[in-house]
Amino acid sequence: MDMSKYRVDPEQKMRLSDYPQWEDAGYTREELTEKMIPENVEKLRDLQLRLHAEEEKGIFVILQAIDTAGKDEIITFIFSHLMPQGLKVTPTKKPTEEELKHDFLWRIHAGKPERGQVGILNRSYYEDLLAPKVYQGIEDVPIQKSFDSEEAWEMRCQHVNAFEKYMVENGFPVVKFFLSISKEEQRKRLLERMKTPEKNWEFSFSDIKDREKWDTYQKAYEEMLDLTSTTIAPWYVLPADNDWFARYLASEAMVQVLEEIDPQFPVMTDEDKQKLEEAIQKLENEGKEDESKNSKKREKKKQ
Repeated sequence: MDMSKYRVDPEQKMRLSDYPQWEDAGYTREELTEKMIPENVEKLRDLQLRLHAEEEKGIFVILQAIDTAGKDEIITFIFSHLMPQGLKVTPTKKPTEEELKHDFLWRIHAGKPERGQVGILNRSYYEDLLAPKVYQGIEDVPIQKSFDSEEAWEMRCQHVNAFEKYMVENGFPVVKFFLSISKEEQRKRLLERMKTPEKNWEFSFSDIKDREKWDTYQKAYEEMLDLTSTTIAPWYVLPADNDWFARYLASEAMVQVLEEIDPQFPVMTDEDKQKLEEAIQKLENEGKEDESKNSKKREKKKQ
């Protein structure tokens, strides 16, 4: 599938309005849930197993969106089916007092994947770009005071770009998903959480507070996507109103990234092959010896 229409072109001015929040996928929900997504998950399982065995590269996945857009569901329906040993999921919350004592990227290092792993940030360091824009005011970005506030925020974006370039060049491709949801669809999903007792735990009053700043958030998202979608680490904007299609697109992007890496199972050296043959022979001989002993015991019992 051509994913370029969902990829933010760093050479073009980014406008969220150019990316639909709902898209007619041309597939039924049944086709997506029973055929297309399961097929991609199977591909991902095989590719991830090879990635884990090869231990040469890791993948750093960023999930970013406003509440109810479907970040958790992408993890549940796509990534949770992968091999646990090769998967790392880290939620990013409001910075603690300890974290605020360090540079803003310090706190996410624990969430970075190892070689052979897929590491996922559920929300991410991009929260530290959004929060100053939406709530604190850009002047609160802790950076050199000699810069004006807007320049300080843009410099933080440059730090993110440099960090992601560093990750990619060190063998960790960065795959970034922004789930774009409409205000009306979010209203429906929030009401479902609020009215359904079994889903009340998913609701937070901060969701309503964020919703009151909807336009401010959308503008901040647009500027963030525009300044941080790079050739080496582009953003994918997914139509979150169509939830199952958005999940399929995320799985398709991951398949394409892993296929490009093309991980392979390690190949044994001739020396290791010889050692393997010797080990196989040893275990097979043990089995023959045990069988011979057991056979003699059975014969004695018969006598």
